[in-house]
Amino acid sequence: MQRVVGSWMLCLLCFVMGIGGPLAAADKANWPGWLGPNRDGKSPDTGLLKQWPEGGPELRWKVTDLGRGFSNVSVVDGIVYTTGDTADNLVLFAFDLDGKLLWKTPIDAPWTRSHPGSRATPTIDEGNLYLLSGNGIIACCDAKTGESKWRRETKEFGGRPGGWGYAESVLIHGDLAIVKPGGQQCIVALNKRTGETVWTSSGFEAGPEYSSCIVANFEGQDMIITGTRAGIVAVDAADGRLLWLNAWSANNTANCPTPAYADGYVFWANGYGKGGVCLRLKKVDGKVTAEEAWTTRNMVCHHGGYIIKDGYIYGNHSGGWACLKLETGEPVWEGRAVGKGSVCYADGMLYLFGERGGQAGLAECTPEGLKERGTFSVDGEGPSWAHPVVTGGRLYLRYDTNLYVFDIRAD
Repeated sequence: MQRVVGSWMLCLLCFVMGIGGPLAAADKANWPGWLGPNRDGKSPDTGLLKQWPEGGPELRWKVTDLGRGFSNVSVVDGIVYTTGDTADNLVLFAFDLDGKLLWKTPIDAPWTRSHPGSRATPTIDEGNLYLLSGNGIIACCDAKTGESKWRRETKEFGGRPGGWGYAESVLIHGDLAIVKPGGQQCIVALNKRTGETVWTSSGFEAGPEYSSCIVANFEGQDMIITGTRAGIVAVDAADGRLLWLNAWSANNTANCPTPAYADGYVFWANGYGKGGVCLRLKKVDGKVTAEEAWTTRNMVCHHGGYIIKDGYIYGNHSGGWACLKLETGEPVWEGRAVGKGSVCYADGMLYLFGERGGQAGLAECTPEGLKERGTFSVDGEGPSWAHPVVTGGRLYLRYDTNLYVFDIRAD
């Protein structure tokens, strides 16, 4: 705990003195929601193991009764959050860093249609927790107690879930809580403190599908970018008006992964035989546009995602993994490792988590090939679609009703 507090104080001092950007002001031990501090799948952790011992890193603790689910964890101010579907409820759980249950609270009825189980990852911001249920409840709770602060429903905006339910994690941008009900008011921005509507998107109509929103700034323009049934879309973060839409993956079987942004490029890959599309952003006469830079069949990604690092894309591809050049889409390497699964990045390494069999893998994040540095397995049943999380020197793996927490520090 002293290490966490010290890090927080140092980051606060840097923020007050104007040293560094958003990451400098953030507590390195915090993972506030889906895909981490910058919603890019990358952890700021350093000093981590570069090779796992036989049998895997040390298990710190585990929980085996979360209920069914695919929700990742969020970790903020020494509290670990996740969700699970019990027989009667979608339940939000909070644990301390030793695995002790602090509280749990029901949020909604469970998702009981195709692939039952909890979906979205809780989003933590300024003492509040935000969660979208599979059925369409938008909830804001006190992050310390779980007490409800406000609730909305996607049906208020004409939205309804797809066949696999809402799987989106709420995006916080400034004072806005942003979700995607789908329909004519496809994307909605709510006041994060009160739940009141600030804007709804305009200029297009689309089903919500299953990806989450990201925020990107290109030449001074803040954009909310997300995948929809109509394709990948960007709206102005100030008022929700349409900036651009690319229909490359429109009407695909399911558009699941969250788009990724880096260096003026937006990348989005989907499964079911589709592949990836990369868009190059431009600003002409004060308006941001997106032109298709390339498409590929060398990264067909169902659920496991991808990260962009130093001009290369590393991600889930069919039954394994692939690396592509960001600017051109040129294939660099392919490999199987733990098989089809999900990924996150930390300290020069890729953390891989297989969809089947609970197999976790460590590999170097390099365009020089898939260089594996250890594997081990955890228990669970069915598919594992929760992504690995690395924060505070720990690896968090959610599989089925179970949560495993491993110590991966090098010292």
